Amino acid sequence: MALLGDESVSVVTVGTGLGGGAFIDGRLLHGRLHPEMGHIRVPHDRARDPFPGNCPYHGDCLEGLAAGPAIQARWGQPAHLLPGGHRAWDLEAEYLALGILSWTCTLSPERIVLGGGVMLRAELFPKVRVRVAELLNGYLEPPEIVPPELGTRAGVLGAIALADACYKSTSTPRPDFAS
Repeated sequence: MALLGDESVSVVTVGTGLGGGAFIDGRLLHGRLHPEMGHIRVPHDRARDPFPGNCPYHGDCLEGLAAGPAIQARWGQPAHLLPGGHRAWDLEAEYLALGILSWTCTLSPERIVLGGGVMLRAELFPKVRVRVAELLNGYLEPPEIVPPELGTRAGVLGAIALADACYKSTSTPRPDFAS
């Protein structure tokens, strides 16, 4: 299935921030502002995680609890330096699963693409998938949760594709570089 085909897809990056967008039937969902998928509120069990969050607007919204700067502030080192099996990864999977639960119940995507630097940690995907299924508890079929097909090049190649599409849509004729 093509990303922008007839399916419904949410794309979320977890890195220096946590943001995303949604495609419904291949069309980008856009409202008054771009979607702020990282600023949703998720349950915060302060007994398990006393970290107050680091979002300057909401403190413990999803971005304030799960983005790269939150991981570094909570654990004292960046995500890529935390070892496999560190308890940070179970907590990260929990927060991401709670976000996915909200997006699944509101947008009903067939697929959720999770990218960004934090998602380079391979152990996160199985943990997130299992926890999403547990949280949905049979109410809905979990969406397919996958990394970007373009890997770490997704952002740069997406920006190039967007620039090309914008350039092609202008009324200015394209230069003929072949002559």
